[in-house]
Amino acid sequence: MTILRKKADRAKPPFPLKYLYQKKYRFFAQVSDSLKDAAIQEIKHLGAVDISPSFRGIYFTTAKEGLYRITYTSRLISRVLAPLVVFDCFNTDAVYKHARQFQWDDFFDEDHSFAVFSNIVDSRITHSKFAALRMKDGIVDYFLEHKGKRPNVSPIDPDIGINLHIHKNIATVSLDVSGGALHRRGYREESVSAPMQETAAAGIIRMTGWNGNAPLVDPMCGSGTLLCEALMHYCRIPAGIFRKKFGFEHLPDFSPKTWTQVKESADGKIREMPQGLISGSDIAGAAVNATRTNLMGLHYGSHVKIIQSDFRDLSGLNNRVIVTNPPYGIRMGKDMDMPAFYRDLGDFLKQKCTGSTAYIYFGDPGHIRNVGLKPAWKKPLQSGGLDGRLVKFDLF
Repeated sequence: MTILRKKADRAKPPFPLKYLYQKKYRFFAQVSDSLKDAAIQEIKHLGAVDISPSFRGIYFTTAKEGLYRITYTSRLISRVLAPLVVFDCFNTDAVYKHARQFQWDDFFDEDHSFAVFSNIVDSRITHSKFAALRMKDGIVDYFLEHKGKRPNVSPIDPDIGINLHIHKNIATVSLDVSGGALHRRGYREESVSAPMQETAAAGIIRMTGWNGNAPLVDPMCGSGTLLCEALMHYCRIPAGIFRKKFGFEHLPDFSPKTWTQVKESADGKIREMPQGLISGSDIAGAAVNATRTNLMGLHYGSHVKIIQSDFRDLSGLNNRVIVTNPPYGIRMGKDMDMPAFYRDLGDFLKQKCTGSTAYIYFGDPGHIRNVGLKPAWKKPLQSGGLDGRLVKFDLF
């Protein structure tokens, strides 16, 4: 990889432990509040210790191999940050001053692109975009002063992501070691209206407890995100397997050897899935085509059977795990009679899915009552800005 060659070519002496994350090798994982408990269990299994939930995420400590493993394989967290420096910050001049004085060439050079992302809570500075702009200006001026050339700013797909978080006038600057949002798995080549975010879909699969003990089916599969995440879960495919770069490769203490070992170990655990264990359908031909296309790039995606059908016309869905994200009348199904739709869904589950367990995501929880079945449980789950509910129905 190009990044690895550049690191080796620098031939610098070992860096002193001068950055915040290096003191205890402590990091911050951004994660949806509704997935936080599950994410804690996930990263603990992947090597994190001293885990502390916080606002919009989780602090954790781990060794290098744990950091690489969590970033590469976690299905639930959306980003991992390595804190670099903390300073008092009462105005944007302080942001610019510290940005210009920081030794950025420890992490990247003028040939890389970068972007600054910021958020501000309970501070004198109130405009997050302006704070990010001032940090960007400071970084650019640092390189102009020390290198005579400025790096490019690329907010869409930067080589380097820098996070500025200001809380109660204390600024924390972090490097995005994930190299971009982790929900972007790379398998979604086609989509239909309002696709579910991959981390939310992975959270749903985890909440079902499904492990391949029964066939799994999605009768309203859309672009197939739930099916893709179920496949990756069963086959133990690392969530980041299609990602070509990671931000941790720019850390001054990055170990190419350790990263290679972690990647080879994770990839070596991939297992084959039996034909027919996962299947799906959708009434829309465009959705069926999108699902097939998205599955095509995944290991054993050809083992997933996808057909075009209205769920009302399906039969033989007994003794299965049913997982689906039906239209809910907000972004999908605006022209539908939603109460009647959900009554039909309830009749379908009662009449054609006996012995099965259904996990239905309601983007609008108000429709739960229209199904006409008693839920075994309801769990809050945020997805795409919606405060939805994942509901379990036992179909006796």
